[in-house]
Amino acid sequence: MKDYLTFFRESYHRALESESQQDEFLDAFYEAFMSKSDEIAAKFAKTDMRRQREMLYRSLRHMVDFSVQRRASEDLRKIAERHSASQIDIDPGLYDTWMDSLIETVQLFDSRFTDEIELAWRVVLAPGIAYMKFRYDKPAAAGEFPFIGGEEGR
Repeated sequence: MKDYLTFFRESYHRALESESQQDEFLDAFYEAFMSKSDEIAAKFAKTDMRRQREMLYRSLRHMVDFSVQRRASEDLRKIAERHSASQIDIDPGLYDTWMDSLIETVQLFDSRFTDEIELAWRVVLAPGIAYMKFRYDKPAAAGEFPFIGGEEGR
């Protein structure tokens, strides 16, 4: 039986297999996400969406790495800092809407989408989302790579 990381990776590759499909996927995601509320749409009002798509694509990889490695990379730490209350102030509650919008988009782009695929995306990205929410008002020190469990890094 496949594990959730394998389900996630297979779905991810189906949904974002080519560069042009990546752009379509990311555009569809932002359209879904921004349609959820005026607050979200306002956050992107003056945003270079081409650059934003690239950042989201990289951020997804950092969040998957966090889930697998159980440590925050310097890049993920910087992303969390940027989204914190002291910078662009992305309310932690918006991450649930972000995840729901992502799932809606995966459903459109993955021809094999099932409830198990949805769960795989949620399970794999949950640690990264928890990290982003936690760091909203608790910034990490530069160079800090917090581990989840275990003795690694101590």
